[in-house]
Amino acid sequence: MSDTLTALDATFLELEQKDEGALMGIGGVSVFDPMPGRGAPTVEELCANLASRLDQLPRYAQRLSSTRTGGFSWPRWTDDDRFRIEDHVTHVALPTPGGRQELCDWAADFYSHRLDRTRPLWEMALIEGLPEGRWAIANKTHHCLVDGVGSVDVAYLLLDVEPNPPERPLTAARPLNSDSLLRPFVPSAPRPIADAAHTGARIAGAGVHATLHPRQALERSRSLAELIIRDELIGAPHTSLNIPIGSTRRFAVVNRPLAEFKAIRNGLGGSINDAVLAACATGLRVLLLERGEPLPRRGLRAMVPMNIRQSSERLALGNRISSLFVDLPVGERVAHLRHRRIVDATERLKSSGAAMGAEAMLDLAALAPPVVHATLARSLYATRLFNVTITNVPGPQVPLYAFGAQLREVHPVVPLAAEHAVGIAIFSYNGLVTFGIIADSESTPDIGVLARGIEEGIDELLALG
Repeated sequence: MSDTLTALDATFLELEQKDEGALMGIGGVSVFDPMPGRGAPTVEELCANLASRLDQLPRYAQRLSSTRTGGFSWPRWTDDDRFRIEDHVTHVALPTPGGRQELCDWAADFYSHRLDRTRPLWEMALIEGLPEGRWAIANKTHHCLVDGVGSVDVAYLLLDVEPNPPERPLTAARPLNSDSLLRPFVPSAPRPIADAAHTGARIAGAGVHATLHPRQALERSRSLAELIIRDELIGAPHTSLNIPIGSTRRFAVVNRPLAEFKAIRNGLGGSINDAVLAACATGLRVLLLERGEPLPRRGLRAMVPMNIRQSSERLALGNRISSLFVDLPVGERVAHLRHRRIVDATERLKSSGAAMGAEAMLDLAALAPPVVHATLARSLYATRLFNVTITNVPGPQVPLYAFGAQLREVHPVVPLAAEHAVGIAIFSYNGLVTFGIIADSESTPDIGVLARGIEEGIDELLALG
């Protein structure tokens, strides 16, 4: 695992630096049953539990070598000598009655604050005061450290698959790497020289790969050209979803059984992800109609991240994602036609190699030095490319536990880039699908309308099946 950030990881730092409204914290709120014989664990118990597991995640005890990107070198991960788990875990109690609205209001504030770049880039909060003795853990990790699928791998590590697992030995969160005692000391090149050499090696490596794999290089070039023509030259429409935003958020949640989406898939065709996108399209249609806003003729364009992480990369942090840009036909009045058009669009995009084109664009941007890459990175998340982010991360379909208490639901959170007022994250766990809707507070006081519209979209599709 390299100590230097990749260009894609650094992108999420650069997006924050450009605009105060861009917050790149990723995470979610996990709600648990009461512990056997009691309510919630103590903060001390939570910290001890983390200490016994974080030895497998050394990045969580490291900070950035520089709080900003730019110049001729990427920041590196470096050990934080001041690291204490206790400094990253807080304890809160929800106001009475501690229901869904109170939890969403608290989460909106939690995800309205940036992580401190002088420390390891994660925070957790132990939340009490939920009905029936339930409790929750909220986690926030910077997107430069982990992507959506990687965060699920981390969750597997921090949770248990049985109520009473064997006890883990308590270990330091950042163990001494014994390999370092065996390696001879080799003086390293000065940073500017080393970084210039690294950039040259990446450019040379790309050229060698293209020479050795001409067919793959041709396919990637063709996919990139199609992506530029389709998504760069024919830009996403301008809507009220794409205006300057602040850093204060609103948050709403929609829960539905996974069985409903399987029924939609079986009755109407397509995939579960197509059904999820169709429900989001209905929700966004309802939102724009209630605002009295003309519906874009070509529809809204959603950026849908795609996992390109290999199975061998489990617990490898950082980002391994590409994207599809899917047009959501919000102007179509008929629900089953909206669904059909989304199915056709996603099948066409997958067969066209659109994800390969997006990956090629990221790879080309990565060849630029940091001082230039910042501009390229921001262009990859500009409003001309997409109106809204919709990410669907499949989670485990078996019960998970913490301190013997069963995890009941997870409310996922996706970051908002500049001038993107709404984002929707979907997470499936143990037969439940949860939509986590995050939005700019000032421009989206009607977040409840979007949540209601998503529910209506699911009901419409179920009635058709």
